[in-house]
Amino acid sequence: MLTELHIQNFAIIDKLDLRFDSGLIILTGETGAGKSIILDAVVMLIGGKADTTFVRTDSDAAFVEAVFQLKGPEKEAVHFILNREELMDDPNYVVLMREIRKEGRSVARVNGRTVNVGLLKELGALLIDIHGQAEHLSLLDPRAHLGLLDRYAEVAKPLTEYRQTCHALLNLRRELSDLQKAQADAVRRTEILTYQAEEIEAAGLKTGEDEDLRRERDRLANAESLAQNAQEALAVLDEGSPETPAATDLVGQAAQALAALAKIDEGQAELANQAEVMLDTISDIIHSLRGYLEEIEFNPKRLEDIEERLDLIHSLTRKYGGNIPAVVTYGVDARKQLETITGAADRINELEMQEAKLLEKLVRQGNALSEKRKSAAAEMGKGIEAELDHLKMASAKFGVDFQTKPDPNGAPMSDGTRIAFDQNGFDRVEFLVAPNPGEGLKPLAKIASGGETSRLMLGLKNVMAIADEVPVLIFDEIDQGIGGRVGLVVGQKLWNLSRTHQVFCVTHLPQLAVFGDQHYQVQKIVDNGRTLTRVKELEGEPRLLELSQMLGEVGEGTLRSSHELLQTARQMIKGKK
Repeated sequence: MLTELHIQNFAIIDKLDLRFDSGLIILTGETGAGKSIILDAVVMLIGGKADTTFVRTDSDAAFVEAVFQLKGPEKEAVHFILNREELMDDPNYVVLMREIRKEGRSVARVNGRTVNVGLLKELGALLIDIHGQAEHLSLLDPRAHLGLLDRYAEVAKPLTEYRQTCHALLNLRRELSDLQKAQADAVRRTEILTYQAEEIEAAGLKTGEDEDLRRERDRLANAESLAQNAQEALAVLDEGSPETPAATDLVGQAAQALAALAKIDEGQAELANQAEVMLDTISDIIHSLRGYLEEIEFNPKRLEDIEERLDLIHSLTRKYGGNIPAVVTYGVDARKQLETITGAADRINELEMQEAKLLEKLVRQGNALSEKRKSAAAEMGKGIEAELDHLKMASAKFGVDFQTKPDPNGAPMSDGTRIAFDQNGFDRVEFLVAPNPGEGLKPLAKIASGGETSRLMLGLKNVMAIADEVPVLIFDEIDQGIGGRVGLVVGQKLWNLSRTHQVFCVTHLPQLAVFGDQHYQVQKIVDNGRTLTRVKELEGEPRLLELSQMLGEVGEGTLRSSHELLQTARQMIKGKK
């Protein structure tokens, strides 16, 4: 509910701070006192047009802020938006603010953080219905009608069961569609996958073989140079020449000399040992070089084979992956896909049988849901027409239009047709009204505005009080064209509605005003040459005086009549408790 409203420098309002309780809140005052200006401020707050003419003369900006306590069914929807936008503060309250500056710039805030006006509208639609402002009335949005009807019809359990079937069917259809597409392309796909798998398998790739082949290729391609270098090293180490002894001979001589030296001077034994090790190392090198020379082969055919193998590996890695393991994995996956395609026909048959069973179940649940809705719609229509009769609109009619949409892939009906379905069922629903005889039922969104519409909305709201999740209702112009007798009925119905919603009503009828749980008087005063709006809560004697003024000139008769109206209202309320 709306707990606080703060308005500053808005039209003729310099500063206004109001606090509200639950129940029925009445606003009264002379024409032009500022009642409509307060409503304009609320409209701007929830995303309405921010006109610079709202900014009070000699002020830089107009400011409107409201605090809403969340304690009804709207709480979950508001929390969803606040969490989505990362705006959650106190889970039990939300604060909306709108500011319009004289140069034309508008600022919107939620819980103190700047947001776009669209978000303000989204939240406002969950919190307030303004009757008399068609663009801010949820009942005029056909998209909301099915949800309202479902809540009135209390179909939560069958709707949940239907949705479970619907989701299962849609998931199955997605799998079936994928398989059918795969099957339609199966021949071409099978040829491609078979070629890929066989090409990879025929290659017989082994991890690391490309590196081994490159090393072997380098040896074969450079065999002559490798042999020459090895032979030169052997000549120096082991063969020598008449002019230059071999390294082994020279090192051997040095080793012998050091061994003789160590016999005389034992302290040099380590040098002798190192010389022996060096001689052994040279011998090992000579042995390895001779073996290496024997392995070096001049084999152009082998070199050609290696080049071809490396080209094949390069081609496969370029097509199927960056390395040999990736290519092998690709081949394995290709085989698995071939197996899937081969078994797709059996799976398609299985899924088609499951689809038929789910469609049969969906039709059964969907038809049952539609029947419950139609039954509830008829009951709701009678209730609304009875309400309108009490409100002196005896000729008004209400109906619910049910439509379905053809769809070749939809749910099969008993008459052979197929109709579209979604998670809410088969029905497209819209509320229809005929306020006056002979006009015929028309969409609720197209009815004329004014007091008649407000009474119609009051009738709708009373019948759908539990189903309607918008917590704050504002009625403007509801007393237009009605007299005092009907005013008592309207007042009683507003009071009834305020047991499940917080209801604000702007009125000129004392017969309606006497039902208020809170009564605010809106006055226009002139202070230092400036026109100002003042609002004060009335209780006791001041309230009786205001009701008397609404009846006519204050006197003994009007005071007595006001007192009698209050007593009558109390009796009517008491009879409802």
